[in-house]
Amino acid sequence: MEQIILRAPEPTDIDQLYVWENDSSLWHHGNTIAPLSRYDLEQFVLNSQSDIYQNHQLRLMVVLKATNKAIGTIDLFEFDPIHQRAGVGILIDKPNQLRGFASEALQLLIEYAFSKLHLHQLYCSIISHHSASMKLFIKNGFEVTATFKQWLLVNQTWEDVCFLQLIQK
Repeated sequence: MEQIILRAPEPTDIDQLYVWENDSSLWHHGNTIAPLSRYDLEQFVLNSQSDIYQNHQLRLMVVLKATNKAIGTIDLFEFDPIHQRAGVGILIDKPNQLRGFASEALQLLIEYAFSKLHLHQLYCSIISHHSASMKLFIKNGFEVTATFKQWLLVNQTWEDVCFLQLIQK
């Protein structure tokens, strides 16, 4: 454990974020339908104050401690301080997948969300047949609480989506 750290995005991350955000094969995971310009990403990074209470979202870079290289992102979104919940999204670049980094990043985010932000619950939505993501979240304590039938149209095929929650005990 402790192979990674989470940190705020830096201007040096813009080129990598540009690649990840514009990978159209990933868009259906975040309901994106259009590419982002480098300028838009630059503005996001430069103007982001990382204040989740103001922006209702928080993006953190997943960084390897050994090399200081960003290998992914993890996000809190739809942050609701009244109902003490937020959605979670994670991306680990392909060469670093299936090496435990996503699980470690998720554990760090869970700890931060519950101990520092005092959230009551975290949630996510995952295409039902995306077994690696389902396994990741379930391994880290999330439970499937609903299935939305034919929820997303992906490559002309209707996909079921599972809704998972982690409620602080």
